[in-house]
Amino acid sequence: MLENELKMEELFALLEERKYRQLKEELIKRNEADIAAFLMELDEEKILLVFRMLPKDLATDVFAFLDVEVQHQIIDRINDSELRQIMEDLYVDDAVDMLEELPATVVKRILQNVTPDTRALMNEFLQYPENSAGSIMTAEYVGLRSSMTVADAFAYIRTHGVDKETIYTCYVMDSKRKLEGVVTVKDLLMHPYEALVGDIMDTHVITATTLEDQEKVAEDFNKYDLLSIPVVDKEDRLVGIVTVDDIVDVMEQEATEDFEKMAAMAPSEKPYLKTGVFQLAKNRIVWLLVLMVSSMLTGGILAQYENAFAVIPLLVTFIPMLTDTGGNAGSQSSTLIIRGMAVNEIETSDIFRVIWKEVRVGMLVGVILGFVNFFRLILMYPGQKMLCLTVVLSLFCTVVLAKTIGCILPILAKKCRMDPAIMAAPLITTIVDAFSLIIYFQLACRFLGLAG
Repeated sequence: MLENELKMEELFALLEERKYRQLKEELIKRNEADIAAFLMELDEEKILLVFRMLPKDLATDVFAFLDVEVQHQIIDRINDSELRQIMEDLYVDDAVDMLEELPATVVKRILQNVTPDTRALMNEFLQYPENSAGSIMTAEYVGLRSSMTVADAFAYIRTHGVDKETIYTCYVMDSKRKLEGVVTVKDLLMHPYEALVGDIMDTHVITATTLEDQEKVAEDFNKYDLLSIPVVDKEDRLVGIVTVDDIVDVMEQEATEDFEKMAAMAPSEKPYLKTGVFQLAKNRIVWLLVLMVSSMLTGGILAQYENAFAVIPLLVTFIPMLTDTGGNAGSQSSTLIIRGMAVNEIETSDIFRVIWKEVRVGMLVGVILGFVNFFRLILMYPGQKMLCLTVVLSLFCTVVLAKTIGCILPILAKKCRMDPAIMAAPLITTIVDAFSLIIYFQLACRFLGLAG
């Protein structure tokens, strides 16, 4: 990390000293992602200056790594010829991702400056629903025929593979583009030149459909350890492929969305530092209002037992411990269950097995916590064994209940076709708080002879 920072400082120094030839030589030696990171640290004038230093092929690769805002700045300041060069060299999936974020006027200019074939392909991709396999796929793949020999396949790859996103996995189609099988370069290398592709290919192909949710595609990548997956239409014709680099972006996006929901926030499409204060507040206020209103239930429960407080004020001091422990216990369970469902370890049909396991975990944890607390309380409040017993039993019941609620709610959410991530810490804590107080004061009234 420190080495990268030092290298970045060298680039800044060359730029400030106007040593442009040396700067260009240094940039060419670096990875496209690192060059993009350097560009995004510059102001608008310098971004364009440095971007125009880059060789055309490298400039396109760097452009694909830039944030949409920076891409927009460059597009606004380059001429039509430069724009055409970039857009024709970009992979279609990267171009489409960018078009979805840009203003309509900029999109119109881009589409006017590409070839009719590229424009038709982009328009086709833009028609697929957001977050579908069709919206993240690329059309740059190697398509072979089953009648080709290995020698023919290698000749085709050498001729047409330069601009393809991947050449390791090749897709075998008939004359109507119907997918027949897949063959890897390794398979081709392991067979003689005269062997037919149709005899080598694997006909058991894992595919995605154009309208399939991108999260399901990501699950297939994870389950089958794929590097790419073919995307077919309703007639099983190959229309594109999704590669692992696109799926990594999807996984990051889905994980971020789940984290935000688990923290009781509406998902944001922009990075934190590039999201406005008003938008951040808007994303958070709805859940905060819901949790604030629901927490009034806790206040209502406390109000019902004000007579108990008057008789034994000491009861109030144990409330934070009970509610905090219950909330933490519930959060532990919900987090594990949400994660288990996210990686398909837990299905909705496993609900009773999950409940039984969490109840046992809750009982074991509750006994240990209760045991420790009982001796602590006996030492702190000698002669008040019934009060200590009330607190310990309440703690035990709260932990078991919290574990149970924490595992049930995410599964029920998924059963109701909701995102399980919304049933996370804040909501579960609010629910458990209410139940723990009811349990606590009911036990206090019973064991200590108090009026409710």
